[in-house]
Amino acid sequence: MAQEKTGINALLDALKQAGAEFDGGSGPSASAGTGGEGRARASSSGGSQEPPEIKVNFPFGEQMAQWGRRALIIAAVALVLVVAGCYWWFHPPINIHSADTWYFVIIFILIPIFFFLMTRYQAYQKGTAKVTRNEGKAKAYRGLSYIPVAIVLVGILGWIASMPIFPGNAERYAHVLQTDRLDFAEDIKEVNYSEVPIIDRNSAALLGNRAMGMIPEYVSQFEISPLYSQINYKQNPVRVSPLGYADIFKWWANRQAGIPAYVLVNMTTQDTSIVKLDEGIKYSQSEPLGRNIDRYVQLKYPFYMFDSKSFEIDDEGHPWWICPVKQFTIGLFGGLTISRVVLCDAATGECTDIPIEECPQWVDRVYPAELVIQQYNWSGAYMSGWLNSWLGQQGVVQTTPGTSGQLGYNYIAKDDDVWVYSGVTSATADNSIVGFVLVNQRTAQSHFYAVAGATEESAMYSAEGQVQHLRYRATFPILLNINNQPTYFMALKDDAGLVKMYAMLDIKRYQNVAVADTVSGTQKAYTQLLVTNGVLTEEEGTLQAGSAEASGTIVHMATAVVEGNSHFYLRLAGDTNIYDFALPALLDIVAYGVGDHIEFTYFESDPTFIAVEITSEAPVAVAGAPASPGSKDDDQKNNIGT
Repeated sequence: MAQEKTGINALLDALKQAGAEFDGGSGPSASAGTGGEGRARASSSGGSQEPPEIKVNFPFGEQMAQWGRRALIIAAVALVLVVAGCYWWFHPPINIHSADTWYFVIIFILIPIFFFLMTRYQAYQKGTAKVTRNEGKAKAYRGLSYIPVAIVLVGILGWIASMPIFPGNAERYAHVLQTDRLDFAEDIKEVNYSEVPIIDRNSAALLGNRAMGMIPEYVSQFEISPLYSQINYKQNPVRVSPLGYADIFKWWANRQAGIPAYVLVNMTTQDTSIVKLDEGIKYSQSEPLGRNIDRYVQLKYPFYMFDSKSFEIDDEGHPWWICPVKQFTIGLFGGLTISRVVLCDAATGECTDIPIEECPQWVDRVYPAELVIQQYNWSGAYMSGWLNSWLGQQGVVQTTPGTSGQLGYNYIAKDDDVWVYSGVTSATADNSIVGFVLVNQRTAQSHFYAVAGATEESAMYSAEGQVQHLRYRATFPILLNINNQPTYFMALKDDAGLVKMYAMLDIKRYQNVAVADTVSGTQKAYTQLLVTNGVLTEEEGTLQAGSAEASGTIVHMATAVVEGNSHFYLRLAGDTNIYDFALPALLDIVAYGVGDHIEFTYFESDPTFIAVEITSEAPVAVAGAPASPGSKDDDQKNNIGT
């Protein structure tokens, strides 16, 4: 009858199959196994079986312990080459504050050194065919093996010293970001609809992909990078993203000329263009080797720790990489902020290293949005100490959570900069806000505005409820000032991701929700809603917020189709401005022609002014008059410049 295999025997078999050799027995006097195989011997007295004493030795360690000096030198050279190659490929910063540096040093340096020292210790302790037993050297190698362990302990202690619970750290975390309290109506200008982004990042990506499909020679070789950085370009909110090589073979074929273009999406007009460059982008994230922007900048500045990079264009449309330099101010890994910025020319690779204070105005993103949100949450949590942040939580606030696991923030344009916006709620994250915070992404200037009202998520649900029969989904809101009233504005998209409608919601009184097919129609309905509910007087609601009035005789008129929609462009006598009347929102414009008197409201924009509402009565048709403005002579059209 075969003997049943015990648990300990199964363990020994598993060790042998893994390549381990061991000596075992029932006690200290047990004999060693023969034939290269260890045997676990059990005492049969009393029918009991005692566990053997096992000493495991892995073959590679035993072989390494017998290496001579030449073999050790070859191994050391090989290790140096491997470490150098890994450093070039992974390019961690050479900085004690970098977690990537610690991971690299531990995995590629400390662990091999520790393993080498321990094998040499065992070789001199026991003696081998090539190494004479020497207790002194064994003791020395054992002592040296504590050095890698001590270095790891330093890292652990530095991590502990970075924690908010460490004495004095909570106050330091609370003051990483300095926030001023300001009045909303005084600091935030009334909305200019030519600067309101009506689409979000996902919609911008859809428009970019559609524009890319119109250039077949690019589609076969390049694809659009998912970056889509939001910036201000010529006073307009846009998203910009470079093209990238479609695969490694397309890179090999096009690497000499570089990437020929980038995509530009106007978030107000939804106009999308593929901007071709005179000099191609040589440095990008799709480059696999030395011109990879992450590797290139890191190796050029080996002691800097870089945060996430952004792609931007300057006032002339030239492409740049904005590379913020991280600085940890608390312990080894705490109190993250940005100390400097490196501007890298995407075409030539020329770099400029400057402090934050000297960053040019055209740069919009130095501080990543996630970082400034985290910094504000530190101040909201630790202003009254670490203990209060989780026990009493008196006065503890945080930014509002987002949706789908994303942080709750958006961007607004202010003073020709991009500001991160987020609501601020209590520590319990209820459905109301106590105010909202704006942080400048270039300077980290931070403002808090005390406004009680609904959270962004509640506003999204309210807007979706107005069109629930259509099953549209709201984008994350942006903040507007309409008649000095803080207002949420959001787009409503269908299942295909296309913007179909728009919504405005009063933050303070979030039962006031207006929905319409156009931005101007939504604003008009929202203003009337505020008048009806007594928020605004009739006089305040007469002229739409941020708009102006114009009147005069039409001297030139032309039509054009932009993104599939018809537009009428006209000029008035004694007025050099071009006014844009979009259809179908302003369908009454078809009744007007050259020589007619017209009155309307508009928003300032560039290059044309956007008409909002025609306030004059349509002219009476005259027999023999042209049927439509489209029948006017070509000279009038050419004067418009469409």
